[in-house]
Amino acid sequence: MRIVVATCTVDYSGRLDAHLPRATRVLMVKADGSVLVHADGGSYKPLNWMSPPCSLAVREPDADLAAEGVRELWTVQHAKSDDRLVVRIHEVHSDTSHVLGADPGLVKDGVEAHLQKLLAEQVEVLGAGHTLVRREFPTAIGPVDLVVRGPGGATVAVEVKRRGDIDGVEQLTRYLELLNRDPLLAPVAGVFAAQEIRPQARVLAEDRGIRCVVLDYAALKGTDDRQSRLF
Repeated sequence: MRIVVATCTVDYSGRLDAHLPRATRVLMVKADGSVLVHADGGSYKPLNWMSPPCSLAVREPDADLAAEGVRELWTVQHAKSDDRLVVRIHEVHSDTSHVLGADPGLVKDGVEAHLQKLLAEQVEVLGAGHTLVRREFPTAIGPVDLVVRGPGGATVAVEVKRRGDIDGVEQLTRYLELLNRDPLLAPVAGVFAAQEIRPQARVLAEDRGIRCVVLDYAALKGTDDRQSRLF
């Protein structure tokens, strides 16, 4: 990766035209060919960029541009379209290159699959007397996250989400309608389990007789002892 801090102007042409007036910015040239223009603000989003496949050509300015104080002209041309990013560099403050190597990728923690696995292993979180029947219980419209037995032996279908919204309640409702057609399972109750349940989703779930359970991921994972909390 090459990182250049420079005073520059930037023009983009193609599907749209955009202009960035003269200012000091960070120019990033990545190994995949992408070029990004960043300011000291705006979080992670660049002011402008060109995604691969594209090519970067660097040349000296002509006499007119040189008279305006341009020291270097970058032209980034997309390989499959007429989109073009032109950077006129007036002054370079820093120019460094680093070989980062292959990135192993982002490892996410706390996704729905993790919640489902932990809840299956600690199904008593749903209440004393609950036992697991199966994870990913198959149905004609997709698998139910968990099917468990309640304390009295009743069947319970559990939908697990990180953030519970109305769509999740609707999904569980469809599963319940289908499962309750099976005389070997009916009556089937529903539990909507999530780290966070939106108010509208809770109202809809409770209106349909579905119980809501808020999951504490840290406690399920064993990194937070709820018994030791003061509050």
